Amino acid sequence: MSVLLVEDDATIAIVITTALEAEGFDVVRCDSIAARDRLLQERRFKALVTDVMLTDGDGIETIGTVRALAPDMPVIILSAQNTLDTAVRASDTGAFEYFPKPFDIDELARTVRQAVGSASARGGGEDEAPAVGLPLVGRSAPMQVVYRMITRVLRNDLTVLVLGESGTGKELVAEAIHQLGHRKDGPFVAVNTAAIPAELIESELFGHEKGAFTGAVARHIGKFEQAGGGTLFLDEIGDMPMQAQTRLLRALQSGTVRRVGGREEVRVDVRIVAATNRDLEPMIAVGTFREDLFYRLNVVPITLPALRERADDIPALARHFLTLAAAEGLPRRQLSDDGAALLARQPWRGNVRELRNFIYRLALLSREDSIDSETIAGLIAQTRRSEGDADGAGIDTAVEHWWSSGRPPSGQVYDAALAAFERPLFIAALRETSGNQLRAAQLLGINRNTLRKRLHDLAIDPQESLRRS
Repeated sequence: MSVLLVEDDATIAIVITTALEAEGFDVVRCDSIAARDRLLQERRFKALVTDVMLTDGDGIETIGTVRALAPDMPVIILSAQNTLDTAVRASDTGAFEYFPKPFDIDELARTVRQAVGSASARGGGEDEAPAVGLPLVGRSAPMQVVYRMITRVLRNDLTVLVLGESGTGKELVAEAIHQLGHRKDGPFVAVNTAAIPAELIESELFGHEKGAFTGAVARHIGKFEQAGGGTLFLDEIGDMPMQAQTRLLRALQSGTVRRVGGREEVRVDVRIVAATNRDLEPMIAVGTFREDLFYRLNVVPITLPALRERADDIPALARHFLTLAAAEGLPRRQLSDDGAALLARQPWRGNVRELRNFIYRLALLSREDSIDSETIAGLIAQTRRSEGDADGAGIDTAVEHWWSSGRPPSGQVYDAALAAFERPLFIAALRETSGNQLRAAQLLGINRNTLRKRLHDLAIDPQESLRRS
C-alpha cells in the first residue's frame, strides 16, 4: 500500500516515513507540488499526506488538481500555519483530517490507516476562497482542538454547546460556526438568556400574540423565528428559568414553537448553538437544570480554554487588538517583544475580554507609538490600585500583605496560599447556603465530592462555621 508524502522538511519527512512504514505502508516522498502531480499521473496511491507551505506553492490551494488526478484518494493535511483559517481551508477541500504542527506522530499514523480503510474517504470538496475576517485568533495547541471541532460541525446542523469561563470568546465560536457554515447567508441571532427577566424570556424566544398579556399591543416575532434559516445563539443557558427550559426542550424536539397566547405551532428552521460558563452537572443534581435539555444541547461540546492555558497566544491577541483599536479610531501602536512577553506572564482572570480592554486602554493612554514593558507595567500597577480602591482591601492587596507577613518556607507557598484563600471562601459559601454542602458546591461551581474533600483537608466543620457566624 503506497502513500504519497509531500513534505519539504527533511527531518519531518523522515519521522513520518518511519512511522508509516512501521504501519506497513510504502512511502513515496517528494517536496513540491510539481513532483506531486507528476507522481499522481504516473501511479495510484492509497492516501496523500501533504504539508501546506511547499517549495513551489500552497498545498491546499492546489488540492483541486489532486482531486482531478485521484478523486477517491483520501487527503491528510499538515500545517505549521495553525490558524482557524487554515483549519477551515483544509476542511473545505474535503480533507480526511487536518494536523497542526507539532502533532502526535502515532496519531498521524493511525489516521492514515483509518483513511485508507475508510470506504467513505472520498474527495468531492470544491476549492473555495479562504475565509477572511475570522473572529478567533491563536495558534496554541488548546486552540487547535477548538478549530478542529469547529470544522467538524460546519456542514451539518448538530446542536453545539460551547463551554468555558467568562470572557473566553464563546460567542466568537458561535459566530465562526455560522460564518463558515452552510447557513452563513441566514441571520445570526444572539440572545443572552441571563439578561432577560424571567417573566419575559418565553416571549423573547418564542414570540407572543397581541393581547397575550398586559402590554402585548401587537404580535411579536420571537428569536427562534427571527433566526429562521440561520443560527440562534443562546448564551448563558445555565441561567435560564426552569419553565423556559421546558419550552426550549419542546421546541428543540419538535422543531416548532408556539407564541405566548397563541394556538398555532410555527415550524422553525434554525441551528442552535448554546453556551454557558457554569458547570451544569451539579445544577442537574439539585434540579435547577433539566437533564434531558442538557443532553439535547450537548450533542457537540466545544470547550474554550482560559487565556492562562494558552499564554502563547497572548502576543498575537494583543497585536490583533491593537489593529482593531486603530481601525476604531484610536492611535496606531506597535507592541515591543519585551512588552508582549510581559503581557504573556499576566494571569488575565477576565480572559480574552480583559486583555482586549487592557490593550484598548494601552492604545489610548500610551505616549509612544511603540508600547514596551515599562509602559505596560505602569498601566498594570495603576489598574491594580484602582481595583483595590474599588474593592476595599482587594485580593491583590491581601496577597501582598500575606506575602510580606511571614509566608511559609520555599516549596510550601502555593499550598499555604490556596488554603488561606479557600478557608474563608468555603465558610462564606456554607453560611450562604445554611450549611447545605450540595448547594454550596453548586454556588462555587465545583463538584460536591471536591468540596467535601477540601473541607476535610482544611479541618472545616460546616456546623461549627455556622455557629461561629
